[in-house]
Amino acid sequence: MTAQLIDGKALALTIRNEIATKIAARNQQGLRKPGLAVILMGDDPASHIYVQNKRKACAEVGIKSIYHPLSAATSEQTLIQLIQTLNHDPTIDGILLQLPLPSSIDSEKLLELIDPKKDVDGFHPYNLGRLAQRRPLLRPCTPYGIMALLDSTQEVYKNRHAVIIGASNIVGRPMALELLLSGSTITICHRFTKDIQKYVSTADIVVSAVGKPHLIKGEWIKPQATVIDVGINRLANGKIMGDVEFEEAAKRAAFITPVPGGVGPMTTTMLLKNTLQAAMNQDT
Repeated sequence: MTAQLIDGKALALTIRNEIATKIAARNQQGLRKPGLAVILMGDDPASHIYVQNKRKACAEVGIKSIYHPLSAATSEQTLIQLIQTLNHDPTIDGILLQLPLPSSIDSEKLLELIDPKKDVDGFHPYNLGRLAQRRPLLRPCTPYGIMALLDSTQEVYKNRHAVIIGASNIVGRPMALELLLSGSTITICHRFTKDIQKYVSTADIVVSAVGKPHLIKGEWIKPQATVIDVGINRLANGKIMGDVEFEEAAKRAAFITPVPGGVGPMTTTMLLKNTLQAAMNQDT
């Protein structure tokens, strides 16, 4: 292995310490703690773990999290009323609607009902639109965290070709906007793209966010490229791996994220950062 690992755990800890310091300073000034409302609907085990970890992270930095567990049988109208109540609650700075929702609920409709000023996931069309117009406010957490990882390597974006594999609203599309804002030249590959290898082999920066193990072959990686693996895939034997063929890719890349321990810790950390930012925006 010649690539240098990009340690998401270490960087996340550094940023969380900075967030905790800023919140402590707010408390000394007599300002209230930032408030995050967390809505979890249903009994999906993975979602429960994610929410538990997010609430734990909130407590560690000094953010007050208010938990709203709902059964899978909860009506869409009840969920709408809860979001509207939280939108008007001055003690709530951020609203987190944990996905996925039950199939009976229109996720896009519910996400769009969240006040954009409290949209700490960065999913609202208003916040994505601001990012597209080069005036970001609250940014989608995973791409935001990836930019912090890239910055930690002292990545130079201008004149660099970034290839993103995956075009979801959560990662792929906002990731393209973040890298475009940075000055990179962008290519997005998706399920209709033919010959992904052709594009990956030209990339100075590769971001894969598909969720398919070993989709990106190590031999495709351009020498000295930076590789960001967003994929989290659990195999039958319980092992977790990303989208990238790690061992081979690490022989060619300059920098690479591990799975786990790369992008994952940064996503929750940027949720905390967005919540603090939303509270500071409310102060003004």
